[in-house]
Amino acid sequence: MEFGKVDASALAHIDFSLPKDPVENKLVLKGKKAKHPSIYIGCAKWGRKEWLGKIYPKGTKDSNFLDEYVKHYNSIELNATHYKIYDAAAIAKWAAKAKGIDFKFCPKVPQIISHYSSFNNAEELTTSFLEGILAFKEHLGPIFLQVSEKYSPAGKEKLFKYLRSLPKDLQFFLEVRHPNWFADKAIRKELFDTLKQLNIGAVITDTAGRRDCAHMELTVPKTFIRYVGNSLHPTDYVRIDDWVNRITSWLDKGLEELYFFMHMHNEALSPELTVYLVDKLNKIDHLRLKKPQFMQPGLF
Repeated sequence: MEFGKVDASALAHIDFSLPKDPVENKLVLKGKKAKHPSIYIGCAKWGRKEWLGKIYPKGTKDSNFLDEYVKHYNSIELNATHYKIYDAAAIAKWAAKAKGIDFKFCPKVPQIISHYSSFNNAEELTTSFLEGILAFKEHLGPIFLQVSEKYSPAGKEKLFKYLRSLPKDLQFFLEVRHPNWFADKAIRKELFDTLKQLNIGAVITDTAGRRDCAHMELTVPKTFIRYVGNSLHPTDYVRIDDWVNRITSWLDKGLEELYFFMHMHNEALSPELTVYLVDKLNKIDHLRLKKPQFMQPGLF
């Protein structure tokens, strides 16, 4: 992910500390730890050739990458659906790769809807997209809608109308990027209040150059975090430590579901930071989360 990328020389001068929880989060979390919180950790794509010889056996064919990916992660952000609307037959083939395991696909709304339609006459395209991804069945996780960086609050009424049209029996998350969604307090409040009313989650994006997108707002008792690391720069580890503390706090207060997706400007290094994250979470909260297993045990 290139969003929020800064020069490496600037990283040591950025305040990466996470903001305090908004007071409104207390109205979303019950204040008591859920009996069986669901925690899913993954990346955005399974087709990473850089992982051959690292977590995928050398010689693995592209068509078998997903077979290998599900051995290391229990979810995928699934950016593939952002670029094409897949039919149910294609989706079912992916779902079959996760048969018998607890694995979630979290499809991204196609850009033809999210970036190019301005949410005008998007009903038919949305129906086609949803009809396809329903073939994931029990493996369907949250669906996330990312609007363009250029999409400002000036278009909020069209966006909100579209959000109200979405099926209520599916879990959606929204990611906004235009700075004015966060800079204006009234607009920010209206955005998150609307999401709460519609039972839609708010994507939290933690990236170096856009600290406003790491907003800490919980509009449902679930969260969807897109973390963008910087090629294992020392700050990556400090940031993960901060996230582990925040996640633990949210779990203690009643967070029901967590989706944490690892991104890197150099995706070859995502498995290493995932291992660090999972080891920290497993140690602090006595969890048994899946983590990448390297082909050469001494590699990391």
